[in-house]
Amino acid sequence: MNKDNYKSNSEQSSKGEAEALWLNCVEIIKDNVNWRTFQTWFEPIKAVALENNVLTLQVPSQFFYEWLEEHYVELLAKTIKRVLGREGRLEYRIVMDGGSTQRSQTSVNMPGGTSPNPSKESNYVDMPLKWDDPTNIKTPYAIPGLKRMQVDPQLNSNYVFDNYIEGDCNRVARSAGIHVAQKPGATAFNPLVVFGGVGWGKTHLVQAIGNEVRRLHPNKTVLYVSAEKFINQFIDHSKNNGVNDFINFYQLIDVLIMDDIHLFVPAAKTQDVFFAIFNHLHQSGKQIILTSDTPPKDLEGMQERLLSRFRWGLNADIQPPDFETRQEILKKKMKQEGLEMPEEVVKYVAYNVQSNIRELEGAMIALFAQATLNKKEIDLELAKRVMKNFVKTSSRELTIGSIQKMVCDYFSLPYDRLLIKTRKREVVQARQITMYLAKKFTKSSLKNIGEHFGGFDHTTVIHSCQTVENLMDTDTDYKESVLELQQKVQLASI
Repeated sequence: MNKDNYKSNSEQSSKGEAEALWLNCVEIIKDNVNWRTFQTWFEPIKAVALENNVLTLQVPSQFFYEWLEEHYVELLAKTIKRVLGREGRLEYRIVMDGGSTQRSQTSVNMPGGTSPNPSKESNYVDMPLKWDDPTNIKTPYAIPGLKRMQVDPQLNSNYVFDNYIEGDCNRVARSAGIHVAQKPGATAFNPLVVFGGVGWGKTHLVQAIGNEVRRLHPNKTVLYVSAEKFINQFIDHSKNNGVNDFINFYQLIDVLIMDDIHLFVPAAKTQDVFFAIFNHLHQSGKQIILTSDTPPKDLEGMQERLLSRFRWGLNADIQPPDFETRQEILKKKMKQEGLEMPEEVVKYVAYNVQSNIRELEGAMIALFAQATLNKKEIDLELAKRVMKNFVKTSSRELTIGSIQKMVCDYFSLPYDRLLIKTRKREVVQARQITMYLAKKFTKSSLKNIGEHFGGFDHTTVIHSCQTVENLMDTDTDYKESVLELQQKVQLASI
């Protein structure tokens, strides 16, 4: 047998002995900690070597190692003493990013006479805790005075699916949310990660899921928490030696909704704790719902092991609401508040506030406030004055080019297609409608309009306008498209 084979067999023998010894340790540890603590802090440990009474354990991270050393050193010391004798010691091997490993520079010596420090709060007990008793867990959201733990879900009751307007911008995310609410933890959408810009409706959607789960599954424990609050809670519990309670509490949740996970990026230790919570919930068939301002793949600084888990389920994006969706949002909000506003004003506000839903609703509220304070009727003139505080309203000259862009966007047609001479029906119709609108809303001559389309003469423009008017009289769908485009052009010219 050559040296390499001998060394390989020797290492395998050492690892086998280490695993067998660690199994004995595990049986002792199980009798001294509650099962959730065991799952979080001891189940991930792997025995990798045993040499000269030194047991080497592999742990997932530096934070994991520090936590064991700080909170469970006495328990491990007693266990090693019982299994290996007074000379037994531990070393830790820490898994580094990218799958490589390095041996910690610190060996944890555990002499046989070690005993729990009475001045330090112990994190293990002689008998397992009864986790159905809320007094055994220090919970951030528990409702006091109840015999069994009941959690305040931290949900806004106004955020429901009934008032979450569906559009092309959010249809996939909304449909996935309804599916998750019906079968939390039992779909392929676990985790469900919803991402999109600020004010595009992410928080409303995920809280609507939470409220729907509570309606359909009243026995499920639901919790909504922002990543910022989660980080602050972790820091507070760390200072008070209460991280074990913190983790145990979150592992009790059936549906965990975490908002703004991009805030985890600079918080490495919080990522470690969330990883432990995420793993436990997912393995237990619990539902995890997350939101982020950016796609998970763009979260630079987030641990790769977390990013890989975010990809297990569905990543659904939300886009800024389009013009039609913004109108419906305003109408729904008005109905909820018992308010009324002329249709032309609704369209004007919806057209001019394009950034996000919060500003859209804010503009509407400001408009009604001004009308009430000044005792005036809401009209387009008042809307123009109020909107100066929300959007930049420099005078805009309506041009043939801007109309061409609107029509191309509406029909999803490349701009240059309008300028080539072709008989393709979709191009010809789009060009005819653009000529019709340019004649109707600009002061350009027929010759000038024709030149903007690659050199058509004025007779072609006249023929196009007449064709549009004739089709509007005979084709209802065609008429609706032209009128819709006409409204967009009118709003742009205000």
